[in-house]
Amino acid sequence: MLWFHFPAYFFAGAFSTNFALHFVSGMLGRTFPTPFASPPLRGSSSSRVNVLYGLCNLTVAYALLSRVGDFEPRSSTHAGAFGLGFVAMALLVARSLARLQGQV
Repeated sequence: MLWFHFPAYFFAGAFSTNFALHFVSGMLGRTFPTPFASPPLRGSSSSRVNVLYGLCNLTVAYALLSRVGDFEPRSSTHAGAFGLGFVAMALLVARSLARLQGQV
């Protein structure tokens, strides 16, 4: 196992979190901030843009898991790196959205 497999799995987790946020918001017909909004990451994008952006995040996560190393979900180190990325991104987004909504 090479050292750079773990950051790849970490970022696959982060992209998976981003996939879930945007895809579910889009499927529910809700607007949500994306890099394509005006202003970027502050304004809201349409539900269609969120679905497409979510699918792009899923594609990146899949590529990182399937093309970098041999991801083994039963390996605690592989799953741990993925899980840390997932949780880190979830906490980052929660803090950012709370700030955006004026709750912090």
